Amino acid sequence: MIQLKSQREIEVMRLACRLTARARQLAGEMVEPGVTTAEIDREVRRLIEKDGATPAFLGYRGFPGSICISINEEVIHGIPGRRKIRPGDIVSVDVGVLQGGFYGDCAATFTAGAVMPEAERLIEVTRQSFFKGMAFCKEGYRLSDVSHAIGACAEAHGFSVVRDFVGHGIGKALHESPEVPNFGEPGRGVRLRAGMTLAIEPMINAGGSDVRILKDGWTVVTADGSLSAHYENTVLITDGAPEILTDTVSDL
Repeated sequence: MIQLKSQREIEVMRLACRLTARARQLAGEMVEPGVTTAEIDREVRRLIEKDGATPAFLGYRGFPGSICISINEEVIHGIPGRRKIRPGDIVSVDVGVLQGGFYGDCAATFTAGAVMPEAERLIEVTRQSFFKGMAFCKEGYRLSDVSHAIGACAEAHGFSVVRDFVGHGIGKALHESPEVPNFGEPGRGVRLRAGMTLAIEPMINAGGSDVRILKDGWTVVTADGSLSAHYENTVLITDGAPEILTDTVSDL
């Protein structure tokens, strides 16, 4: 069942999402050659807990980190640890926060110094695909209109869309109905209504769409070893223009 949020619930969720966005921004600022993924995880956790909130991913189904950090061919769910970021890496950071009984969720891919032009283009197209989808986040459109716009944007630029993992509703639970694929035909699925909150998250590969999970049971990588980028925000459907609840200055 899709949960529509009341105005009071939206205000509480807005606070959680603002903290989530701040945490993502901090993580991005720390992406530099020589920095370990554990160091980023530690500082983001400190920021979240300083505000009296909880890292949403820590312990979730046994996940050992506070955030997910995925590098290069890693798509999502990378576990923070001793790995040092190297010059030219692209680093996807996924952050979730629980505050006031509601969740926020967002992600972005950052660069460690100069990267290859194709990597830059992949990151930018992934971001663009999110906004192409968000253009359909209005009452009256169907959920698959959002999905189709995301996939069409990515594929028009020669990239592929991960199909094994999708976006989701979010609110009192980290993952709520409905699922939000990044592909599909338009004009299908539920109609969007004011009060819906969705975590929309294109996961786009430079090569093929197939992925596999490493032996750690978490880290998802591209099957062909190609680069992958991730971009996500928590979005509120209103009776007018949609609102990015996990907005930051860098998104404007």
